[in-house]
Amino acid sequence: MRVSIPHTLGKDELRRRMAARLGDAEDKAKGMLGSLATVETTWSDEDTLALLVSAMGYTIPCTATIAEESLDFEVTIPVGAGFARRMIESAVREKGERLVG
Repeated sequence: MRVSIPHTLGKDELRRRMAARLGDAEDKAKGMLGSLATVETTWSDEDTLALLVSAMGYTIPCTATIAEESLDFEVTIPVGAGFARRMIESAVREKGERLVG
């Protein structure tokens, strides 16, 4: 699943915002699902953030790529988790829009 969120921040400002808010990601996941949720993050390069979200028995790999005019997410929905596709897409869009807004 691909979610693209337009922005006018420029790459440097969006990168700064993402780096500043990464620590909150795991705390928010645990707040929603308790100790059942984890979020691992790794910068693959200066414009690509890899996220591995584990919750409710599923592991969901995701990449967030910073482009000049958009923040592009690629999310791999695991087999058996298709029922949550709309919920996952909505969460990615909401969190992404907060970053660029």
